[in-house]
Amino acid sequence: MGTLNFVGLGLYDVRDISVKGLNTVQQAETVLGEFYTSILPGSSREDMEELFRRPIRILTREEVEGEEIILQALEKGDTVFLTGGDPLSATTHQSLRLEAMKRGFPVSIIHASSVFTAIPGLLGLPPYKFGRTTTLARPEGDYFPTSPYEVVRDNLRSGLHSMVLLDIKSHEDYFMTAHEGLELLMRMEHEVGEGILKPTTKVAVVARAGSPEPFLWYGTLEQGAKVDFGPPLHTIVIPGACHFMEQEILDTFQS
Repeated sequence: MGTLNFVGLGLYDVRDISVKGLNTVQQAETVLGEFYTSILPGSSREDMEELFRRPIRILTREEVEGEEIILQALEKGDTVFLTGGDPLSATTHQSLRLEAMKRGFPVSIIHASSVFTAIPGLLGLPPYKFGRTTTLARPEGDYFPTSPYEVVRDNLRSGLHSMVLLDIKSHEDYFMTAHEGLELLMRMEHEVGEGILKPTTKVAVVARAGSPEPFLWYGTLEQGAKVDFGPPLHTIVIPGACHFMEQEILDTFQS
């Protein structure tokens, strides 16, 4: 019987893993991972296997949610489950953690950098002044959820900043851009029509957080929908009520 080790890979490339995480990966019997909730834009699977000196089996969403592959690996020995960012902070893997504990397997969590601290830090906005986080999903056919609009609306009414994550479908090589996301927010305003997101509403975008040169941008919603923010990953932030120092820092990123 082994330990289930959730190991975070950080934000950008394989070098973001902690020393503790690296040691755990190299000593494990089995190394598994998923990249449908997040990816490492600066590193490939081959890069990871070269550093870890271990093969990595990449699981699909269905395989992770089915849980049996992971639980069977635990019967053989210590197992690592790799995720981008910080384990469990932005993923739906708590059910896997609970099932392992119910079956008597020890669970370890090895943390890494996360968008939930990196994005606010880069933009000069304290994490404790953020409200609920929301995610924009890619519209498909008649599927066009407007719940992100409601989250942003409620946050703004409370004076809180909104972090808007963007859809990832790594198996399709699809990563929603901030350009697309801002266009979707304007479409939501048109459909819901509460006057929350005007063309002049100020928004911020962070592209490639964790990379050597992250791209930071601040401007109006209308301006942002026309900007090419380059390669993924992108994150949108809609500021709420800003302290003068927060505003001064944001202003340095204006285009």
